[in-house]
Amino acid sequence: MDQLYLFQDYINNFEPIKIQNGEYIYVTNFFKKEESDFYLKNLLNEINWKQESMNIYSKNVNFPRLTAWYGDDDKPYTFSGLTLKPEKWTKPLLDIKQKVEDKAKTGFNSVLLNLYRNGNDSISWHTDAEKELGRNPVIASVNFGATRKFQLRHNETKVRIDLLLTHGSLLIMQGELQHFWQHQVPKTKQTVDKRINLTFRLIK
Repeated sequence: MDQLYLFQDYINNFEPIKIQNGEYIYVTNFFKKEESDFYLKNLLNEINWKQESMNIYSKNVNFPRLTAWYGDDDKPYTFSGLTLKPEKWTKPLLDIKQKVEDKAKTGFNSVLLNLYRNGNDSISWHTDAEKELGRNPVIASVNFGATRKFQLRHNETKVRIDLLLTHGSLLIMQGELQHFWQHQVPKTKQTVDKRINLTFRLIK
């Protein structure tokens, strides 16, 4: 019990956790419950959620989640064969961004939002290493709603790290991590409620 308490205290003090070819910071209670509840409700109702799809073997396949892209007017984002034009920032998104920037010590001009509606929604192994993000990008991930498992996997050693991303938590991935590690949110057979993830990025 004492070890768990010390680890909890450690990660909530913004100490980077260094791993092979990268590092991350994980804070479980970055936003208080009242804040997290407010942002979850606001984002569910106010964000312009879309069902995007990709072409796989000449067949359109829906993403197993809903998405939205917000940011500065001149910062489109391309991934999985899609080019997204940003919606205008909302005040809640700007408030979240400012608080995240203060701790990440990085400015962000865009955010990708994912809505996981239940345990069947997921995102498969990938990296956030598109050329628009530059070398060694800092990615700040904020989570509201249901707790979901987040997995990191090293490209060469296949070492895996599992984290449970909780309501109001913040995960900052930095250093070389995006060039050497993939990450995913797998499906789960457990009954889980909605979860919103925001990944703040600096498009160059």
